[in-house]
Amino acid sequence: MAAMSETWGVSKKEAEDHYDALVNLIYAEIKNSGEIMLPGLGKMAKKHRNARQGRNPATGETINIPAKTVLKFAVNKAAKDALL
Repeated sequence: MAAMSETWGVSKKEAEDHYDALVNLIYAEIKNSGEIMLPGLGKMAKKHRNARQGRNPATGETINIPAKTVLKFAVNKAAKDALL
């Protein structure tokens, strides 16, 4: 939060409030539409995973993994290029 507050020229508390508001907005948009595009970063979307069989690595026993909805993030090309 310190870096954001310095960059934006606001207090750490204000930076934290802005960040929390952004995160809540992202969650609400994903819940409503299923995905959100974050320009310069990538796309975040809900994805359904089907139930499947897995193995307990300690015992080797087969276990059932239930179906669930997960959050998937795909990094866009601009973000990838920024790291090179």
